Amino acid sequence: MANGVAITGMGIISSIGNTVEENLQSLLSESDGISTIENIATRHANNIKVGEIKLSNEELAKLLALDNFEKYSRTTLLGAIAAKQAIESANINDVNQYKTGFISSTSVGGMDLTEKYCNTFFDAPRNEQFINSHNASESTQQIASFIGLTDFVTTISTACSSAANAIMLGARLIKAKKLDRVIVGGTDGLSKFTLNGFKTLMILSDKKSQPFDKNRKGLNLGEGAAYLVLESEEVVAKENKKVLAFLSGYANANDAHHQTASSEEGEGAFLAMKKALKLADLETSVIDYINAHGTGTPNNDASESEALKRIFEEVPIFSSTKAYTGHTLAAAGGIEAVFSILALKEQKAFANLNFADEIEKTQLKPTTKTVEKEIKHVLSNSFGFGGNCSTLIFSKV
Repeated sequence: MANGVAITGMGIISSIGNTVEENLQSLLSESDGISTIENIATRHANNIKVGEIKLSNEELAKLLALDNFEKYSRTTLLGAIAAKQAIESANINDVNQYKTGFISSTSVGGMDLTEKYCNTFFDAPRNEQFINSHNASESTQQIASFIGLTDFVTTISTACSSAANAIMLGARLIKAKKLDRVIVGGTDGLSKFTLNGFKTLMILSDKKSQPFDKNRKGLNLGEGAAYLVLESEEVVAKENKKVLAFLSGYANANDAHHQTASSEEGEGAFLAMKKALKLADLETSVIDYINAHGTGTPNNDASESEALKRIFEEVPIFSSTKAYTGHTLAAAGGIEAVFSILALKEQKAFANLNFADEIEKTQLKPTTKTVEKEIKHVLSNSFGFGGNCSTLIFSKV
């Protein structure tokens, strides 16, 4: 695809599966991963639902054959699992064979270690090491070291659009011929800090989220990681690589409306979708499925619905897959990129779970069942705090 960037590998871990195949089977069987939290001791355990991966940090480290698991944050461990899978999926034996980059995103970073050891940093010298895991870039550097990548490494943190922006930056670097291959995506682990923060914002639901439903109460926080491998046309041709899909369009915009809320008319979302379609040189009529941001919060779903109606004369079949995984924050754009590619591969639009009634103003109804249909182009939205809105378009080979 002349104006697209080839995707040759992908990896994922989420509350609905530890691999791409496990995630696919959960999507096809319409089985969510939303539950009561178990890995974190919190006073909110009985009044929120989360998309939690039911493995301890020690168990995650064993999957990676890592010693001294305590020095790695949960964000790092989840990211390392997904990045390793992506590299294996792309059949890469030498990660530094070409000019290769690693662009990872996170919003939580090493917060799980910070909150565990914050009261003992200065009293116990051994615990000083954990403060280094706090910043967003530490997980990126640790994952890069784990996979052996030594060239271009950077971190993006733009709230819930972070992984989408990492994917977009990777594509731009390949098209600019700065890099030949880029591993892109995001990772975030659950922590008390995020649970308490979103509880304070009063946007957490005490039951399973209901994206786009008029009675939606809020989101379910989730955790996970997902990465794609993007490769240049030259590498694909030279290595005779199998291409999973093309990233044909991408854009980022900002409605500059509010620190945490989207504008009522969905201006940022509208601009991001419009720019992504223009870059891909695609008409709105050829988008076959939309993987919506769809957090299940009153503000987001109303705003995104307005933007969809502004962009599309007839809104295509759409759904939010956050009802499966929870909202995985910075990882969401990566996880939903994998789901978008699976939609292309399987020729299926995935169900929007827990939906009953349309939002009265927009009257938009997502698909409530997994639907088999011809899908050539999938549009995926990721919107973050601060109005940071991003759209990716994935196209069938």
